[in-house]
Amino acid sequence: MIKGIYETHINVENLETSIEFYQNVLGLEKCGYNDERRIAFFWVGKPQEYMLGLWEKPKSEIVKMHFAFRCDKEDILNNSISFLKERNLNPYNFLKDNNEIPMVFSWMPALAIYFDDPDGHCLEFISIIEGQPKPELGIITFEEWERDTKI
Repeated sequence: MIKGIYETHINVENLETSIEFYQNVLGLEKCGYNDERRIAFFWVGKPQEYMLGLWEKPKSEIVKMHFAFRCDKEDILNNSISFLKERNLNPYNFLKDNNEIPMVFSWMPALAIYFDDPDGHCLEFISIIEGQPKPELGIITFEEWERDTKI
């Protein structure tokens, strides 16, 4: 019955700041806005494919959330770091090496890089990659993944 997740919603402190970020920094298409309710909606991917809702709330009601944007592997490897830095966003990973390179979660396997929005929500670019899961490899670089999973 369940085919995927259609939409997700997060609380933001300043709706206009968040609209600027999601529309003009990340390039999402705004598809709805209600000033009275202090909410904005964005298409993620193609129109009507996935949706993100932003609800303005007092800072005390904001709980930092996480969600990931599905991307192509090549875009993550070749474009994600420059895309983020050009927009004054700080990419990070969980390799524990203070590096900004995308990482592979071997248990999935998936290639990913993280960054934060203006409210501190943890956002991610992610791509499922070829190969069988290898959880014993942990979190590694893509180069390590390619080297350690060759047949």
